[in-house]
Amino acid sequence: MERKILVAMDDSLHTKTAINYAAGLFPVMRDLGYKLLHVQPAVSDYLMEEAKSDPQAYAELKQMMAGYHRTAQRILSDSKANLISKGVPESSIETFTMPRDQGVAKDILDYSQIGQYDAIVMGRRGLSGISEVFVGSVSSNVVENSTLIPVWLVAGKREKGDFLLAVDGSKTSLRAVDHAAFMLGGNTDAKIVFYHVTPKLKSYCPIDLEEEDAAKMDRIIEQSDRVCLDRFLDRAKKILKDAGIDEDRIDVRVTSGMFRVGKAILEEYTRGNFSTLVIGRRGMDKKYFTGSVSRYLINQFSDGALWVVP
Repeated sequence: MERKILVAMDDSLHTKTAINYAAGLFPVMRDLGYKLLHVQPAVSDYLMEEAKSDPQAYAELKQMMAGYHRTAQRILSDSKANLISKGVPESSIETFTMPRDQGVAKDILDYSQIGQYDAIVMGRRGLSGISEVFVGSVSSNVVENSTLIPVWLVAGKREKGDFLLAVDGSKTSLRAVDHAAFMLGGNTDAKIVFYHVTPKLKSYCPIDLEEEDAAKMDRIIEQSDRVCLDRFLDRAKKILKDAGIDEDRIDVRVTSGMFRVGKAILEEYTRGNFSTLVIGRRGMDKKYFTGSVSRYLINQFSDGALWVVP
């Protein structure tokens, strides 16, 4: 079964990082197909209409558009050559460029849905050209607005390693497991670690309670969470097994009593020298991986790839 990813790119170092990560996946995803996409800068219809009355201005605009196209072809050609040099067969790579229509993020999303790609791959700092700004950038907009297709945000130089799946027992976490199982299915080498942080009372209720009442509530939450997690892991392991991933390649790690969930996940990711962190964008009761945790991970993640599954 072919899996296919859409790699959105510009002429930045972030794109090169994404390409290097995507190339590193080929040994564990042998039937992986790559589509390299570049969205060119737009020239407004108003300018084109105005320029038609001035032959010199019109010629200059056409020359500028031709320059955009040449730049796009160079970016795509260099990226394709990079993939090939890292062992990806040329037959597995396609390229496409188009002028911007509704905005870079919207164009990427529309193209990915029409082509029914399994994932969108982007440099973490995105295609905005402003590396120090992430919130509001193209990559952020793609993550926020992709309701069907997982988005892989790539940063840093960590290209190879195991996969850490941060799970909370929710349906979205199960979709994240399903996505990882599909992409890694049949691979006997990949190691997958489920990581779960047991929430504290303060994760649900910030109001201070008496110490004895708070401890009692924390015990209730922990017991309920353990039952939920056991059921979740049974289903998650079956999904991986059905995809051809042996159980001896799967590990489970649980941390109890952590309030800063996102920080705990990143520390585990760094400590375990993983290359890929997989999360569901929304979690239990639309809380656990909504806003605070997922946004923390998206903004703080800096080395490897973060798979965000809607």
